[in-house]
Amino acid sequence: MEEYKVLAMNFGSTSTKVAVYEGDTCLLQQVFHHSPKDLEGVSSMEENAALRKPLILSYLAQQGVNMEEFDAIVGRGGLVRPLLGGTYAVNERMLEDLRNCTYGTHVCNLGGILAAEIGAEIGRPAYVVDPPVIDEMSELAKLSGCPDFPRRPRFHALNQKAIAKRYAAEYGLNYEALRLIVTHMGGGVTVGVHLNGRVVDVNNGLEGEGAYTAERPGTIAVLDVLRAAFSGKYGTTFQELREFFTFHCGLAAYAGTNDGREVSRRIKEGDKQAELAYRGMAYQIAKEIGAAGAVLQGKVDAILLTGGFAYDSMLMGWIKESVDYLAPVYIYPGEDEMLSLAQGAIRVLKGQEEVLEY
Repeated sequence: MEEYKVLAMNFGSTSTKVAVYEGDTCLLQQVFHHSPKDLEGVSSMEENAALRKPLILSYLAQQGVNMEEFDAIVGRGGLVRPLLGGTYAVNERMLEDLRNCTYGTHVCNLGGILAAEIGAEIGRPAYVVDPPVIDEMSELAKLSGCPDFPRRPRFHALNQKAIAKRYAAEYGLNYEALRLIVTHMGGGVTVGVHLNGRVVDVNNGLEGEGAYTAERPGTIAVLDVLRAAFSGKYGTTFQELREFFTFHCGLAAYAGTNDGREVSRRIKEGDKQAELAYRGMAYQIAKEIGAAGAVLQGKVDAILLTGGFAYDSMLMGWIKESVDYLAPVYIYPGEDEMLSLAQGAIRVLKGQEEVLEY
């Protein structure tokens, strides 16, 4: 039986990932890393598109890929209005929100924008799958204590769902019947409570809720944030303060680097400050997992640890020894996002899943 062929794209703050899939088989995959020099003066969606789109098209041409052979183009979804999980057609309403950054500014907005552009050029449909703003949270979970500031899900929805489904498939289980805690640890850290196929509670990792990360501070007392904002020490504008709290906290502040590999190396060389910083990150992540266990009333089928930091056995060991009382712990280093993007588009092309409208 003929398999559908899909071009998948995933845009991160310092990377561009592109892959070609035929069914579940990855034919080509490439990651372009963007240095600070590459990104100098690049901030808007238009500037990012001008940098990244030619890289993708040039790479595909060099590999001899015939663009007309694609059945669909799919991108990692951007910051759009809260949605349920699934595969969405990229329409004009979505494009307007992505281009104008109506619901937030992040380079992942390019997923839908460039999928639509390339799709239009070759006459193929464009999709996004499980955007990072998936909202399946329970009514209780959205209460923050202040009605004007409800808790919002901004998390690694695509990879969390992909890893949860992968775990279920590996053990012959039904994802929609499981009680899981899935923790993604990359540039941000998000801990999701997966109950019967829905993420009913998760921290807003994009905006600093939860454990501290490689560069972000995690949850800070409100009055401390207010004092910082009015002190002038960290900037006098929203953008300056956002820059500080997004890129200059967490491991970067405690250890002087946001690179977990560097921190791990220094620990092995006897650097006590680096060890304190890394143990602190593990401690906070474990606390978030413990809190997620309370949401499931302690009835947890499995705890899944994933993302780039899951490659570090030292960090994983510290977290595991703190939470394995709650449920068995399974480690899935890296992410399955590219395959998940392709599979989401292919399910729609095959008629196995209904395409959703924004």
